[in-house]
Amino acid sequence: MDIVNIKIIPENDVPIPEYKNYGDAGMDIRANESCIIEPSEFKLVKTGLKIELPEGYEAQIRPRSGLASKFGVTVLNSPGTIDSGYRGEIGVILINHGKNNFVINKGERIAQLVVSRYSHVNWVVSEELSGSKRGEDGFGSSGVR
Repeated sequence: MDIVNIKIIPENDVPIPEYKNYGDAGMDIRANESCIIEPSEFKLVKTGLKIELPEGYEAQIRPRSGLASKFGVTVLNSPGTIDSGYRGEIGVILINHGKNNFVINKGERIAQLVVSRYSHVNWVVSEELSGSKRGEDGFGSSGVR
């Protein structure tokens, strides 16, 4: 298990991100403020948390499926990326695609946070690429459903 430093902003009294079930990839992240998001509106919701990711790691903010399926609320820039050099407060940009106002109460779960490793690449410009079974087949090439 990797260790990541987390700082709780003094006015924050909500739990830090946590895995709901064993084996989950994402941790629930909570709102540190109450607000209302009207239909077709988006809003940056503060979490009251700052993190210190090691180099070679990123954190992604992803939607919660329950909010999307029940209320039409999702993360606007999904997935949102938090780079290892960022030390500011984590904010979640939520958008309400539903027909009714969406009320967020302080402490409610608003998104998921996934921490993962990444690698940097060095590009090599090539005249030709090796072949593959898929080739250049793109969007929809694996079938409609």
